[in-house]
Amino acid sequence: MTDVSVTSPCRLRINGEPCTIDIPPSVTLLDLLRERLDLTGTKKGCDHGQCGACTVLVNGKRVKSCLILAVSIPDAEVTTIEGLSRDGQMHPMQQAFLDQDAFQCGYCTPGQIMSAVALMEEGHVHTREEIREFMSGNLCRCGAYNGILDAIEQVIAQQQQDRAGEAA
Repeated sequence: MTDVSVTSPCRLRINGEPCTIDIPPSVTLLDLLRERLDLTGTKKGCDHGQCGACTVLVNGKRVKSCLILAVSIPDAEVTTIEGLSRDGQMHPMQQAFLDQDAFQCGYCTPGQIMSAVALMEEGHVHTREEIREFMSGNLCRCGAYNGILDAIEQVIAQQQQDRAGEAA
C-alpha cells in the first residue's frame, strides 16, 4: 500500500505561471491539474491514455496527461485549454471550433483543441487525410469529426492567408 502522506516537490510552469506544490509522487499531471489546481478544462475520460480527452501541451508537445506523473516532468511548461487564450481573445483554434460547430457534448473538445494546436506546430497539416491520421488519438463519441477537421482546415487557411499578406 502506498503511503499518501509521503510527498515530493513538483515544480512546473502552468499556463505561463510558476507552480510549486508538494504532492504524492503517484499523482498524475491530469489529477494535479483538475483536483489540486482546479484547472478543470482538461477532462478525465478513460484514464488509460486511449481517448485523448486529457490532452495538454508539455514543452509544446501534446501529451495525454493521465499517463504522466507530475513529478516526472520537473520545470516543464504545461499549457492547458485555459492557457490558450490571450488577453481575453480566444486562440484561433478555439474560435474555429466555435465557427465550425466542431463539438456536440463538448467533453472531448478541450483535448481535441489542444491536439489540433500541437498538430499545427508539428506541421502535419498537408491533407485532410493526414490531419485525420494525426488526430486519431483523440476520440469523439458524438461523431463531430467533420466539424473538427473543418475547424483545423479553417485555421490552416487563415494562417496561409496571413503569411501571404505578410509577404506582400
